[in-house]
Amino acid sequence: MGKKKEYIGTVISDKMQKTAVVKILQMGKHSKYSRVKRGYIKFKAHNEKPLAKMGDTVKIIETRPLSKDKFFRIAEIIKQAPKEKIEVKEVEIK
Repeated sequence: MGKKKEYIGTVISDKMQKTAVVKILQMGKHSKYSRVKRGYIKFKAHNEKPLAKMGDTVKIIETRPLSKDKFFRIAEIIKQAPKEKIEVKEVEIK
């Protein structure tokens, strides 16, 4: 058995019940121009207890096929997204 693939990425969608879409940054050198190029890849990851929310940084690990296009599961939440604060301003009416 080989080592399972592990990636760190950001949750970009958590609208499905037990699935989260994770976006992963891939950087590499261009073969001809020797410039660093960026690319993104999206994976669907199993989110059993929906703890990972949109904007969280998570670690995903390869697993057996769980559905047609879901081959990863969320191992841990590395950093939670900041919650938006709503400020209410008081205005005096004369």
